[in-house]
Amino acid sequence: MATETKAPAATLRGGSFLIEDHSPADVFTPGDFTEEQRMIGETADALMENEMLPRLPEILALKYEATRELLKKAGELGLLGIEIPEEYGGMGLDKVSGCIASEAAARDGSFAVSYMGHCGIGSLPIVYFGTPEQKQKYLPKFVTGEWISSYSLSEASSASDAMNAKAKAVLSPDGKSWIINGEKMWLTNAGFADVYITFAKVDGEHFTAFIVDKGLPGVSLGAEEKKTGIKGSSTRPLILQDAVIPKENLLGEIGKGHKIAFNILNVGRFKLGAGVTGGAKLAIGQAAQYAKSRTAFGKSISDFGLIREKLAQMAILAYVSDSMVYRTAGMIDRNLEGVDLHDAAGALKRIEEYDVECSMVKVWCSEMLDYVVDETVQIFGGAGYVEDYPAERFWRDARVNRIFEGTNEINRLLVPGRLIRRAMKGELPIFQKAMGLMEELSAGPSLADAPEGFLAAEARLTAGAKKVALMCLGLAVQRFGQELEEQQEVLGLFADVAMETYALESALIRTQKRAERMGEDASRLQEAAVSCFAQDALDRIECAARRLLAAVGEGDMLRTYLAALKRFTRREAVNTVALRREIAAAVVDKAAYPLS
Repeated sequence: MATETKAPAATLRGGSFLIEDHSPADVFTPGDFTEEQRMIGETADALMENEMLPRLPEILALKYEATRELLKKAGELGLLGIEIPEEYGGMGLDKVSGCIASEAAARDGSFAVSYMGHCGIGSLPIVYFGTPEQKQKYLPKFVTGEWISSYSLSEASSASDAMNAKAKAVLSPDGKSWIINGEKMWLTNAGFADVYITFAKVDGEHFTAFIVDKGLPGVSLGAEEKKTGIKGSSTRPLILQDAVIPKENLLGEIGKGHKIAFNILNVGRFKLGAGVTGGAKLAIGQAAQYAKSRTAFGKSISDFGLIREKLAQMAILAYVSDSMVYRTAGMIDRNLEGVDLHDAAGALKRIEEYDVECSMVKVWCSEMLDYVVDETVQIFGGAGYVEDYPAERFWRDARVNRIFEGTNEINRLLVPGRLIRRAMKGELPIFQKAMGLMEELSAGPSLADAPEGFLAAEARLTAGAKKVALMCLGLAVQRFGQELEEQQEVLGLFADVAMETYALESALIRTQKRAERMGEDASRLQEAAVSCFAQDALDRIECAARRLLAAVGEGDMLRTYLAALKRFTRREAVNTVALRREIAAAVVDKAAYPLS
């Protein structure tokens, strides 16, 4: 067995995956979980299996007390305070630990939303931006579950355009209170929350955050929303009619609410990736178990090739998703090392470094889950379309994830926008790298730096994918200049290329690291998953890039671009049918996700 790599991990720049080769030693993977992190996962899994599942009918019936009691039990186990400093009763642990707990909470979509809404966007604004007095008042009660928090950013007329909020706050004549008027929409946990983190414009101009306590004068809730999915989570509007909020409940600085809203969403995005990954693994297990038990034409449907192909593809995508989530969380944790959480600006700047990766994780993983649950319904057949079986609930619960934490459309636009901004500021030499590709094309092919060894072909494909991404972004900027931000279709196509590249490299490096630690023979199933995914990812990259290039060039110039694309994506055909059969056999044999 190969020995584990001991080289110190480097702190990687956000977005640098496009222009640098990251080594296995520098990338965090699930294989790097500490014993403490594994224990957190085991504790959370036990809570979900032994305490939450027996009460699932109550949760789905929207019996608030069931969810509150379970959250309080989670608090007793330390699961509500993973990222809250020890001085306020929390554990003061890392983002990886938070992701592990979020993944476990996905044993049910409704409870996962309630748990993550409280621990994430409901608590972290006070962790990072609260005054010492606010932290002392709220955080210890959040840790125990005595108080449950909620978060309200959206309004009916300004969902994704949060800065266009209509809610207004003015200081009372005596200067002791804020008087807020407005209505906030879609508050998770609203029906049983004690605290609402909300936003309004001071004097109608300055976007600002506030802590609103339940029961204050002028604070009320609208009726429960009749949702398609996550029916066991409470979702209600917050109504503020001349609401009297103590002056000391202002959160952060006047006019700086956007810093709270958007930075906290970055954390929510990669944590959502962890949650949907957990949901995907659960669905795979349920689909495999049903396929083994269901017979047709005299044998189990798990023996049919097209069913096995679905199970294999579901497992492959979950493996890639897992790789992306913990790579991102690991980079953030490494960048936060040594940062005092009392320094909110410093901590959030370290997290913001990976805003590109956070957006990619959110989009890619949520769309991965939609594929997995859709195929789960298909495997269940008619049974998948009725409430008596879990597939139907998985399917309905999954859909909202493409809307949560900023829609996938918004996040797709954020990926190129932030990369270009960093390039323009000189923080990432993206344009220089793109220009270098032209010299490479003129020089002709070279094998001097071709990767060798385990998954060498997939490493070459990853390098080619990066070149495609750089070429596409460089040519789009060259063609449209300042008008590029109006070319949303082009920006979205680039985002797809970048996401597939990040996904592929994440799975590749994770598997290479596993092989270094455990040996290549112990990593054959993961190797097969990466080989299959690489072929599919390059197909999608080539398709998106072809569409993008046709929008930035024409005639001979376009033919030149397409020739470069063909060169960068050139690959040998791989028998992915056989590889998927190997993965499917493992899924069926284990009746669960097999690629941990």
